[in-house]
Amino acid sequence: MKILILEDDDFIRDEVKIYFEMKQHSVASYSNADELFEDNNLNSYDIFLFDINMPGLNGFETLKELKELGVNVPTIFITSMSDVDYVKEAYKLGCSDYIRKPFYFEELELRIKKLLLDDSSSEQIKLNSHYSFNMQTLELLDNNGNEVELNKNEKKLIFLLIKHISHTVDYDKIMEYVWEDKVVNSNTLRTQIKKLRSKLKENFIVNIRGLGYKINRYDQSK
Repeated sequence: MKILILEDDDFIRDEVKIYFEMKQHSVASYSNADELFEDNNLNSYDIFLFDINMPGLNGFETLKELKELGVNVPTIFITSMSDVDYVKEAYKLGCSDYIRKPFYFEELELRIKKLLLDDSSSEQIKLNSHYSFNMQTLELLDNNGNEVELNKNEKKLIFLLIKHISHTVDYDKIMEYVWEDKVVNSNTLRTQIKKLRSKLKENFIVNIRGLGYKINRYDQSK
C-alpha cells in the first residue's frame, strides 16, 4: 500500500510514517502543500492522510486543488478540529473519512483498510487453489501457511492487482505504482512478472495483451 501524509506537526507526521513503514507499506510525507505538489506521482497513491489546519494551503484547499487537477485518491482528514461544520465541509469536498486527534494508529489503520478493501473483514484474499495473499502483511501464503519469498516490488504488484481484482490494470499504472520515481520500461515489467511467476506452482496473474495485467476473482465454489 502507498500512503501520502500531509501534516505540519513533525512528531505526528514522523510517527504515522514509522508506524506504516513497519507494516511494510510505502509512505511519503510532506509538511506543506508546496512540497506535495512537487510529487509527480500523486495518482499512484492508495490513500491520502491530510491535516486540515496548515500553513499555506490548508487541507481543504489542497484536496480541492488536487481534484481540479484530476487526482482522485481516497482521502482521510486527520484534525484536532471538532466543530461539525468542519466535518460537513470535509465530506462536501469529497473526503472519504474524518478522524479527530488524538487517535490510535490501529484505528487509523482500520479506517484505511475499510476504505481500500471490498470487505473490511477480509484481509486474506484467496487467489487460486494454491495461494492466498494477506492485504495487511503483504504476505503470499501457500495452502500450508508457508510464505512465498517475494521482494518489495512483487508484493506491491500483487497488492495493486488485487485492489483492482477482475479488472485490467494498464502497464503505465503498474510501473508508476511499483517503481514510483524510477524510470523503467515495459521490458522491466515483463521481467518482473516472469520472475514472480517462476516462484509459483500455479500462476494467478493474467496478461491482457496490449493492455496490462489482472488477477481474476477466485471462485471457491468450483
